Amino acid sequence: MRTKLTTPFQALRFGCGAFAAALLAFGLGASAGLHAQTVFRIVNPDGSITFSDKPPINTAPGKQTVTASTAGGRPLELANNSLPFDLRQVAQRYPVTLYTAENCAPCGSGRTLLSNRGIPFAERTVSTPQDNEALQRISGENSLPFLTIGGQKIKGFSDSEWIQFLDAAGYPISSKLPPTYRNAAATPLVALQRQPDAAAQAEAAQQAAARAAAEKAAAESQNTPAPAETPNPTGIRF
Repeated sequence: MRTKLTTPFQALRFGCGAFAAALLAFGLGASAGLHAQTVFRIVNPDGSITFSDKPPINTAPGKQTVTASTAGGRPLELANNSLPFDLRQVAQRYPVTLYTAENCAPCGSGRTLLSNRGIPFAERTVSTPQDNEALQRISGENSLPFLTIGGQKIKGFSDSEWIQFLDAAGYPISSKLPPTYRNAAATPLVALQRQPDAAAQAEAAQQAAARAAAEKAAAESQNTPAPAETPNPTGIRF
């Protein structure tokens, strides 16, 4: 099931042959990925940096920053090494990203499936023309939800299909996330610079005009000639 951004929600059935081919391709990619060497870049409390093929252990929260990268060159930031080792290894190799939009029922169903299974995932929202263009480049169309698991692209929501791909990637069947773990908040697919509103622009213009008037007044006061001294017949000077 997936949603066209410009039309009402529509259901989509995937052909068995196409799905089997995609699943086979994913399995081959997963098999190759198991042999990728993981290298951990560890920033220690004193600022020194070390590299290791093993994750740090007994790490106090907030004391180390760990960046993991595989032979594929795709870096992943690990939040204080909080994920269980086996789940962290899978998330490094096959990160999950969910693309969603507001008022998209299939998107909500997909989000719920990932959350209930304990899948750490990033969520990207599609709401602007720039987002739509970026989604078109990534997925080849503008329907949602859209899910990526590593290099695999899954269009539309089908619980059975998503589960099969997650199983093939090696994600745990049931949640292993720590009780305090929370996925990062959803962010726009395309980050746009915020434009100042009209009130802020008007206030900035007034402040600039006031500064210019003050500078002009100060300059004129410096060029004002001193008043002439009046005659003092007594000869007394103060």
